[in-house]
Amino acid sequence: MADIAGIFHWSLADMQGLELDDLVDWHGRAVDFWKRTQGKGSK
Repeated sequence: MADIAGIFHWSLADMQGLELDDLVDWHGRAVDFWKRTQGKGSK
């Protein structure tokens, strides 16, 4: 949840209603976004 909040600026209240599968999906998106924006996506 911290990764999602840090990347997408979501509050805890925004995330509390999500199912675990959705949190896992959004975490993957956050990691992908971080890698792309930090130049580590193609290595």
